[in-house]
Amino acid sequence: MSGIIESIQERTTRTDEQPRVLDVDDAEADAVIDALSSDTRRAVFRSLFDEPGTASDVADRLDTSVQNVHYHLSTLTDAELVESVDTRYSEKGNEMTVYGPANDPIVFVGNRDISPHVRQSLTDIVAGLGILGLGSLLVQWGAKRLVAPAARGIGVVEPASRSAADSTLANLVFAVAEPGVLFFLGCLVVFGLVAYVRQ
Repeated sequence: MSGIIESIQERTTRTDEQPRVLDVDDAEADAVIDALSSDTRRAVFRSLFDEPGTASDVADRLDTSVQNVHYHLSTLTDAELVESVDTRYSEKGNEMTVYGPANDPIVFVGNRDISPHVRQSLTDIVAGLGILGLGSLLVQWGAKRLVAPAARGIGVVEPASRSAADSTLANLVFAVAEPGVLFFLGCLVVFGLVAYVRQ
């Protein structure tokens, strides 16, 4: 189950995504809606959410030409939906731009007056989830460091049956669920209950 935590780490370190709030009646919202009107362009955009990549990476994933992907990427970049997140070099030594989503999530707001409140709320939520995610990673790391010596019996002078029981319990905890994930979900439940009670 360590793959869950590793995938969270990989996902959070790929791009510096921030929430984006758009007023429906703004020109910026028009540009975003126009940019996402094409099926192929939306497929390119979704592909970059799955995993940032170069134009040739996206072309391989979507089974289309690199020129076609470049065209759609330029439109998405103009609408500030995607951005350069890295640079790679091809086998021939050519510099290639790695694209990723510029914002996550993108929220359309119909009432201009509540737009600043929505933007602030989203920023607070994203920041809170980031802190909670970091805390979960620390809990996971700490739990593995504490349980590993107990499971191996290093430096512990105890009866064999107690050591075997501790080892079995440690293995059971990590087999059923990761402590970091349990901490993350538990905190979400607590925060959800607090938010519900405050309403």
